[in-house]
Amino acid sequence: MTLIDKQSLIEDLVREYPVAVRFLMERGVRCLACGEPVWGTLESAAREKGFTVEEIDRLVEDLRAAVLKRKGQ
Repeated sequence: MTLIDKQSLIEDLVREYPVAVRFLMERGVRCLACGEPVWGTLESAAREKGFTVEEIDRLVEDLRAAVLKRKGQ
C-alpha cells in the first residue's frame, strides 16, 4: 500500500484506491464522475476548493482511514 499524503497524485489515488473516488466526491474535492481532471496532488486539489491547511491534514487522515477500512485492516 502506497502512503497517502498531501503530495499523493489524484490519478494514483484513484487507480490504487477506488474508494478514493467517492471519498473525494463526497467532500467536494473532485467530481470525477463529471469528468473533472484527475491530475495534481491531493493538496493542490483541496486548495483549489478552498480547504485550509488543517482541513487538508484532516482530509488526508480521513482518506487513509477510509482506505484501511475498505481493505479490512
